[in-house]
Amino acid sequence: MTTNVTTLANGLRVVSHAMPHLETLSLGVWVAIGARHESETEHGISHLLEHMAFKGTAKRTAKAIAEEIETIGGELNAATSLENTAYFARILKGDEGVALEILADIIQNSLFDPQELEREREVILQEIASTRDSPEDIGYDLLQEAAFPDQSVGRPILGTIQSVKSFDQQRLHDFLQRYYVPERMVVSAAGAVHHDVLVRHVEAQFGALTRKSSRVREEARYVGGVRAFNRRYEQSHLLLAFEGPSYHAEDFFAAQVFTGLFGGGMSSRLFQEVRERRGLCYSIYSSAWSLADAGLFSIHAATGSDMMSELSDVVVDELRKVAAEGASDAEVARAKAQLKAGLLMGLESSGARAEQMARHLIGHDRLISSDELIARVDAVSSGHVQSFARRIVASAPSIVVVGSGRQSNAHAQDLAEKLGSRV
Repeated sequence: MTTNVTTLANGLRVVSHAMPHLETLSLGVWVAIGARHESETEHGISHLLEHMAFKGTAKRTAKAIAEEIETIGGELNAATSLENTAYFARILKGDEGVALEILADIIQNSLFDPQELEREREVILQEIASTRDSPEDIGYDLLQEAAFPDQSVGRPILGTIQSVKSFDQQRLHDFLQRYYVPERMVVSAAGAVHHDVLVRHVEAQFGALTRKSSRVREEARYVGGVRAFNRRYEQSHLLLAFEGPSYHAEDFFAAQVFTGLFGGGMSSRLFQEVRERRGLCYSIYSSAWSLADAGLFSIHAATGSDMMSELSDVVVDELRKVAAEGASDAEVARAKAQLKAGLLMGLESSGARAEQMARHLIGHDRLISSDELIARVDAVSSGHVQSFARRIVASAPSIVVVGSGRQSNAHAQDLAEKLGSRV
């Protein structure tokens, strides 16, 4: 298996990883533009543009796009995140030319037809409405807002009803021309792929794009705070977060290991103490996500409103125990084994490998080998884990409670007091 990287004359990078045992390949175009690059008046435009890319070009209708990729047995999809937008395909060996021509067409030549725009706008408004029916979605939107208030990083990727209604054909064209530039693009492929063939196709489809300067992102500023949503649901959702490291930070892997041992699996401290010993909830877990300049370590659980106080007591106690006493070598070893297994198992998928390579080039300007990733996990010690725990316990929390009706805010404020915070 070989990995190759080529940079075209216009700055667009092409990366591939050959997996000769496969009869298929995954490929896509990753653009280093996402929701965090939007101004306040552009809130949600990245996501809308991604949807509209599939709604017709100068040479293909929306139906023709779907039929052409499915005629060769392939599939197309796309996704928008805070930092990137991705358009990707999975196809049979030898069909990369067809897939790339379709991807290039929808990315470069979409019409954003006003009638199609009105239809897709309604689809996204329904998508936004569906999140209002999900206490978990509401909770994470509020958590992001509490952690990063009045910033693009703290806003929902979907936008709002008002912002989505404000976009027209010209604004979509302007955003595309301003930010979809070759130096922000990576074409990544993994599976049954030949690098030289891939490069020739990419050069033919994207080589005419010209470099342009575009606005840099607004730096993220973690703040923290309390939010509550007073609608009553069957369960009350508790979300607690602290400032985490960026993916460039030295303690990035310490945060990942801590997340695993604290709330990452059935053997984790939270699962064992909260569910197995006390039966306070069905599911509780922690997670850590990172951006180029910021991160968040979070805990999420759902329980009955009458058990919220006891649940928050246990979570705070467990956090303080790790900060004061550290984690055992066995806990750390178990969390590291889970993390390494997740990294390596994921790379057996051509889609996951293509995405990882694109993210590495966009985020780190280089590919990071599996050996290096494993070595960085192995380098995490019990002392590193304890240091990370001490840092977050001493920092400002972000707290959200959803689903307890009028008691939601009281539960959130109660947790803030237990953490010694005055937010």
